[in-house]
Amino acid sequence: MKGYLSIRETSYKWGVSERRVNQYVTEGRIPDVERFGRSWAIPADAEKPGDPRRIRKKQTQSLQEEMRDRQRTRR
Repeated sequence: MKGYLSIRETSYKWGVSERRVNQYVTEGRIPDVERFGRSWAIPADAEKPGDPRRIRKKQTQSLQEEMRDRQRTRR
């Protein structure tokens, strides 16, 4: 199908396993995915979803720094 990639093609493009791409699809982390029978069609311009563990880690680090700054200003 023009403008769409299969799970396999997307896994090669993103450098991850087919199973991982399938998880992204079922979790709803890839927008505008279409289901055709038993296959998924992923838009060719779809970007690989970020790793939420890394996002959480950055947020946690930011919060820790913010708390340290607040403690310093209280003194």
